[in-house]
Amino acid sequence: MADPASTPLGKMLLEEITPVVMVLCTPYVEESCLKNGLSLIQLLSPFCDFTNIDVPVRTASDQPYRLRKFKLRLFYSSDIRQPNLEVAKERLKKVITHVGEKNFVESSDPSQVNNLLSRPESEMLPSWFQFFNKELVRTLSFSDHEAFDHPVACLLVVSSKDDEPVNRFVDLFNTNKLPSLLNDGAMDPKIMKHYLLLHDNQDGPFNKATKLLADMRNAFGQNDCQIICFNSSQDGKIHHQDNPWASFKSDALPTENLGCFLNLDDLNEIKDFMQELSSKHIIPYMEQKIRVLNQQVSATRKGFRNQIKNLWWRKGKEDTIDTPNGPVYTFNSIESQIRILGDYAFMLGDYELALSNYRLISTDYKLDKAWKRYAGVQEMMGLTYFLLDQSRKDAEYCMENAFNTYLNSVAAGIEEVIMRIHRTNLAKSSACDLLWMGIVACNSLKLGSAGRRNATRCGIWWAEMLKTRDQLKEAATVYFRICGEDTLHSAVMLEQASFCYLLSKPPMLHKYGFHLVLSGDHYKKCDQIKHAIRTYRSAIPVYKGTTWSLIKDHVHFHIGQWYALLGMYDVAVTHMLEVLASTHQSKTTQELFLRDFLQIVQKTGKTFEVLKLQLPVINISSLKVIFEDQRTNASAAAASVKESLWRSLEEDMIPSSTARFNWLELQSKIIPRKYKESNICVAGEALKVDIEFKNPLQIPISVSSVSLMCELSANPEEDANSLNNEVQNNEDRTSTSYGYVFFYSCVLHDDCRDINSCLILSEVDFSLEGGETTVVQLTVTPRIEGILKIVGVKWKLSSAVVGLCNFEFNPVNKRVVRGRRKQHSPSSDLKFLVIKSLPRLEGFIHSLPEKTYAGDLRPLVLELSNQSKFPVKNLKMKISNPRFLYAGNQKELNADFPACLKKKMNVEKSGSHANVNKTLQNLFHFPEDISVQEETSLSWPLWFHAAVRGNIPLYITIYYEMEGVSSIMKYRTLRMHYNLQVLPSLDVSFQLSTRPSRSQEFLLRMDVVNKTSSECFQVHQLSSVGQQWEISLLQPVDSILPSQSLFAGQSLSCFFMLKHSPVDLIILKISLQDRRRSSTSEDSIPSLSHIQSDVRLGPQDNSEAFFDVSSSPLADFHDCERSSQGMSSQVVIFLPLRSSPSSMSPISWLVDGPRTIQHNFSAPLCEVNLKMTITNSSDAIASVHINTFDSPSSNNQPIDDATTSQPPEHQSGWSEIPIVNDTKIITTEALTTRVPKSLSLESVPHYIWSGTSSTKLVLQPRSTAEIPLQICVFTPGIYDLSNYVLNWILTPVDDGENQGEANKSSGVCQGYPYYLSVLESNFKD
Repeated sequence: MADPASTPLGKMLLEEITPVVMVLCTPYVEESCLKNGLSLIQLLSPFCDFTNIDVPVRTASDQPYRLRKFKLRLFYSSDIRQPNLEVAKERLKKVITHVGEKNFVESSDPSQVNNLLSRPESEMLPSWFQFFNKELVRTLSFSDHEAFDHPVACLLVVSSKDDEPVNRFVDLFNTNKLPSLLNDGAMDPKIMKHYLLLHDNQDGPFNKATKLLADMRNAFGQNDCQIICFNSSQDGKIHHQDNPWASFKSDALPTENLGCFLNLDDLNEIKDFMQELSSKHIIPYMEQKIRVLNQQVSATRKGFRNQIKNLWWRKGKEDTIDTPNGPVYTFNSIESQIRILGDYAFMLGDYELALSNYRLISTDYKLDKAWKRYAGVQEMMGLTYFLLDQSRKDAEYCMENAFNTYLNSVAAGIEEVIMRIHRTNLAKSSACDLLWMGIVACNSLKLGSAGRRNATRCGIWWAEMLKTRDQLKEAATVYFRICGEDTLHSAVMLEQASFCYLLSKPPMLHKYGFHLVLSGDHYKKCDQIKHAIRTYRSAIPVYKGTTWSLIKDHVHFHIGQWYALLGMYDVAVTHMLEVLASTHQSKTTQELFLRDFLQIVQKTGKTFEVLKLQLPVINISSLKVIFEDQRTNASAAAASVKESLWRSLEEDMIPSSTARFNWLELQSKIIPRKYKESNICVAGEALKVDIEFKNPLQIPISVSSVSLMCELSANPEEDANSLNNEVQNNEDRTSTSYGYVFFYSCVLHDDCRDINSCLILSEVDFSLEGGETTVVQLTVTPRIEGILKIVGVKWKLSSAVVGLCNFEFNPVNKRVVRGRRKQHSPSSDLKFLVIKSLPRLEGFIHSLPEKTYAGDLRPLVLELSNQSKFPVKNLKMKISNPRFLYAGNQKELNADFPACLKKKMNVEKSGSHANVNKTLQNLFHFPEDISVQEETSLSWPLWFHAAVRGNIPLYITIYYEMEGVSSIMKYRTLRMHYNLQVLPSLDVSFQLSTRPSRSQEFLLRMDVVNKTSSECFQVHQLSSVGQQWEISLLQPVDSILPSQSLFAGQSLSCFFMLKHSPVDLIILKISLQDRRRSSTSEDSIPSLSHIQSDVRLGPQDNSEAFFDVSSSPLADFHDCERSSQGMSSQVVIFLPLRSSPSSMSPISWLVDGPRTIQHNFSAPLCEVNLKMTITNSSDAIASVHINTFDSPSSNNQPIDDATTSQPPEHQSGWSEIPIVNDTKIITTEALTTRVPKSLSLESVPHYIWSGTSSTKLVLQPRSTAEIPLQICVFTPGIYDLSNYVLNWILTPVDDGENQGEANKSSGVCQGYPYYLSVLESNFKD
């Protein structure tokens, strides 16, 4: 280790533990000194520090040594006292406040940790730490348990202007005017005196002063009297370049000229006087004092005999009660003499002598339980070990022992107060006793507080000792232990501990940052906001880039709050922005962060623009740009379709000369080369940008005025590099502490000098709930030609802060395969070449449903609108799926539907249709004379057919050309996209069987099932296409479908006779009954082709004409179905819809169960379980009553007239025809005859209803219920289970009790046939 005296601790000890000189002076002396702006002590202090005095010193030993460094401390007699604690604290507070004001720089950014570690240690540590430590040590001056603050000499100064200067010297050293420590016996009043006569040259000649000096020497001795003549300057304009008094007068103004009357001779005279006082008077006096005290101590305490005597005398003192201060020792006690001897030796540099005396007195203090004095001696022993550069272990042990003893003395003081209160009977104590007890308690607490301050001083010296030996981690621990009740002192110590961790090898960065945060928190508690900001800002680089998100939020949030308290709102906003998107915080904390941030912004009174505002989060990778060049979109849905799909659809539409080339490559000679990778857009047409915004917080946020940021250059030939440089320069000029303000760079035409007149930007407002993500579509519409670049997006958060986000893409190094074209950068997708305005068609299909049923057939209208001032011509249309949509004839535009589909009586039938070629091809050419003129619209008929069920996409492209408008763009396309949901309607199946007796006749069975969940259909017509076959119905329509409606979930079976030759095609025409709406649907089924025959499946008395299945559009869609499925024969079902009659029954039911069973009737009776499902399709409450009849005689029961006369529309239900097989044929008579009673001819019933014969239930509106049924069969046979009746009553939901029966309706329904075949089994169950 280097010379201990040259270390920071050594320098501090040589400055603070030095001889004290008490100064007594007259008012005239101070008056003369104040002419220079200085007091007497301030005038003399710069000349009391001798760095190269070179004085020989001989203390207790006969071997002298040279004293190279020496310093005196001057104090007025009034200042030789223990400092007032509150005054000392206030002084320290002012010191820290002054440093905070001086070092606080609002615009400086905290250094990065790596940069900080690269600096020298002297630059890393704040310089004011040493100053604060010295001031803190000085608050413990003139303690009664230490001797190095006792005055060793007294300097008496009298002015030559004083009357009778000799008497004034005598009066100055009056006992009544001396410090109390000298009068109370704590200090020796018999100290060396030195007399100084001060002559002000401004007051008169030197002769008078010479005579006064002679009188002084006659009275006080020749060697103890001296004279100084100063203030030799007559004008007082002397300026000292190196001001020696600057550090001794901290309150001096910068413009104040200190020492203005002191010339160089005056300074030399003062310097010589102080050196002579030290070397010829004070040092010899201390040498003599050490020798005398050493002889006394040797005679009384050294040697074996004296040690035994001392131990015997102190025997029994260990039984005394501990007190914080211990026994009282006067200056002439042997213990005080030993302590003075050690301190004098320490101040003169004889550390061996000082250490031996400290050891000697340490034992005495310990036996006497004078713990504060014992701790003080231990403290000096540790410092002596350090300066001797001897055992480190002993030095650290002594310092730790002293530190702990000081703290224990604090605890002892508190314990003494408690014990005194406990021992005192407060009820019997007098007022004087209580007053005295209070005084004692206060004194004890004061002593305890002094012990804490002594421990602080000891800790400072101890930490400095460890730092000198590179034990920085241990030094940080000591600083942390120093922290006590004084919050301000603790803050400084914690900050010093943080730098110890920083300077450790290796650096302990997390502890460095953590202690900085602790220090800043303590500073804030003491209202030292600038120090708190400084320490918190220093901690920011430590946690930057780490996962310690909570402490980072804590640091930035409090820095922002504290800057706001100082009124520095701009910087406060910068730090508050760092915590806005704290997703890891709780909901309450996030609300606190956002609320305080908005309050700070509101206090600024202006709107902030922040680059890369983190709230909300913008997903740049999800950025999607939608623009239109020659390709235009009718809707957002069309724009979202993949380009490859549109290209395949438009391949046959685009002229053959351009079909093989890329459109931009074809125009490469027209477009400037430097813009060949730019996209092309049209002036006056909007570019759309989809951006994803996400709220990362748990709380809702409000976002408003969201719009794009764009650059527009009206001159395509302008140098792009200069444009970018201009933008960059403007960004640099507008930079602030919170980001960059966007600068619009725009070179405009003479008639367009406003950016807003050249660009139309949309603005969007929205709010986001916690964690919500939304996609916002923004638009920009250029009004002039030029180069447009989309730079970014801006928005307002809570209408207070403007957020800016530039669309910056990180380039990805992709491998380029040889022979392939290099991919352009993503940023080029945001650059557009704007050409002049062109015609643009807008298209819409009216009445196209989003949801329909399979088989729906309806007419639609395509409307094309041209809002430009130029016509378009040569229109073409291509449809992706002609099974669903194809173009009609213009004459069909206003046709009456569905009457236009019916057969015309006066028109000759034809087996073909005129639109076959058009239907088979999905490319439709509009007539050549058709064009869309300027500012007009064109309507064209379309036919829609829901061919198959499922989610069906429809893609439609309309091609049109423009003449003489643009040399770059000759044609454009309009893209339309629709998504359809086609629901199941009817499931139709056929079974064909030949008649054995007649080869030209076939039996055709048709099964139809209603697959919908709530819709009701009416079947009207079955038609075959062709001229060779005849189709006829084998059953009356009433027996097939008595209710004339097919309800949801119901099925229908019917039989037809085919004659002449194999069947090619059958078309079934039905209509959907739905009380809420009326629409058209269709389904396709396997075909049997080319018969011209129609069968009416609806009411036979209906005189309406049949639908013409051989004409357009029915025949067209049929041919398209055959073509798309690749079948030679096809059956197609069309469902033109018709509104349901209002008299339709609201109650429907379905009987479900086995149709054929086998049973061994030798065993017990045969039980058959059935289930009846009843549906209430109305909006009223239905009360249903079911009655069953067991035997034929039961059918003879009287039934009221309402049942028999009930009109057919009030009867509904379900029935099914038995399945036909090759071995069993049901005759027409059996199929068409409805038997109202059992088929058995016997009077004895062959089955009975074994379940409940009468059931009542209530059905809520639009609900369904299931009823279990059961019969017992006694003999084999075929049974019709239709002998039951349903009675129902409807009551409106809002019908009150007092309205009577006026709003109720009722009806009775007879059961429908349900045939059950029971066969004899040959084996037992």
